[in-house]
Amino acid sequence: MSTKRVVDVIERKTAFDGHFRIDRYRLRHELFAGGLGPEVIRELFERGHAAAILPYDPVTDAVVLIEQFRVGAYAYGSDPWLIEIIAGILEPGEAPEQLCHREAQEEAGLTIDRLEPALRFFTSPGGSSEFVHTFVGRTDATSAGGIHGLDHEGEDIRVLVMDFREAIDRLEAGDILFGPAAVTLQWLDRHRARLRAAWS
Repeated sequence: MSTKRVVDVIERKTAFDGHFRIDRYRLRHELFAGGLGPEVIRELFERGHAAAILPYDPVTDAVVLIEQFRVGAYAYGSDPWLIEIIAGILEPGEAPEQLCHREAQEEAGLTIDRLEPALRFFTSPGGSSEFVHTFVGRTDATSAGGIHGLDHEGEDIRVLVMDFREAIDRLEAGDILFGPAAVTLQWLDRHRARLRAAWS
C-alpha cells in the first residue's frame, strides 16, 4: 500500500459548467525524488462517477450487450455506433448496485436477480475524475431484445444477445471498443465457470 503523498492545491476554479463541468487546477505535487515540483495547471473534466453491468445468462451461456450512438467515437472518426455494456452515471446518494438494476431496466428491459462485483477503475485519470464500478449480473436472456432507452434523454439503444464465446471473439477482433465492456468481458472469461456453477 502506498503512503499518502503531498498535493498542494494553489487554486481550483470552475472554467465551464454546463451538461458537464470543467475545473481548472493550479497545483504542485510531491516528486519521487523528494520535495515539491513546479506549479502546473491542469483542466479536469467532471461528469460524475459511474457503474456498469454485463448481464449474463448462465443457463444459455449468453451475454446481453447494447449498441448506441456515441459522439466521442464520431469525433474520433470511428463508427459511432458502439457495442457496450449497460452503464450510467450515479445519482447523488445512489449505490452502484442500485444503478445497475435501474439502468438494466431502462436500457434493456432486463431484470437482474444476482450481482457479482467485477472491476473498479478510473477511465482517464489524466483529465477526468470519473471512477467506474463494474458488475456481472444474472439474468434470463431468452426474452431480451428490442429498442430501449429514455425518450427525454434522446436514447436509442438496441439490445444484442450474444453467445459468450462470440462476444470474446468480437472483442479480440476489435469490434468492441467500449472500455468497460472490454474489461468486464475479460473478467467474466476468468470467472465464468465459477459463476455458472453458483448461478445455475
